[in-house]
Amino acid sequence: MNKFKDFFCMSMLLLLLMTINSCSVQPEPIQYGHDECSYCKMTIVDKAHSAQLVTKKGKQYKYDAVECLVWNINEFPEIAENSILLVADYQNPGNMLSAGQASYIISTGIKSPMGANLSAVEDEQKVDSLLQYFKGNKYKWEQLLEVLSE
Repeated sequence: MNKFKDFFCMSMLLLLLMTINSCSVQPEPIQYGHDECSYCKMTIVDKAHSAQLVTKKGKQYKYDAVECLVWNINEFPEIAENSILLVADYQNPGNMLSAGQASYIISTGIKSPMGANLSAVEDEQKVDSLLQYFKGNKYKWEQLLEVLSE
C-alpha cells in the first residue's frame, strides 16, 4: 500500500510541475490578414508596423500599428504593467522586437497604417541610417509615449 501512495504522490507532483511549466506566458503569432487590431479594430496586414502586448495573465492584444499600441497604453496605462510589449521591426517585417529596447523613427517618408508615420527598428544606428534617406526624428520608447500623448 505504501508503494501505491508513493507512486500516487510522485504522479501528482509530476502533474503539478507539468501544469506550472505549461502556464508560461508567451506571445501568440499574429495571423496577418485575419487578426483584428485591439485598438482600432482594423484587420492587421502590415508586417512592418504591427505590435503586440501580452499581459502577465496571458491575455493577448494585437495591433495593426505601433501607434495603436502606444495610444492604447496612453489611454489605459495599467494594461502595460508587467506585460510583454513587442513591436515589428520595420527593416525585418514579421520579426518582433522588445518595445523598450527598440528605437523609433517618425517620418512622413515612411507611412504607417494609422497615419502617425511611426516605425520601429532594432537600434539607434539603424534609425540613423534611415534618417539619411528620410526626414524625421528618432525616439526611444519612453519619449514615444510622451510624444504620442499630445
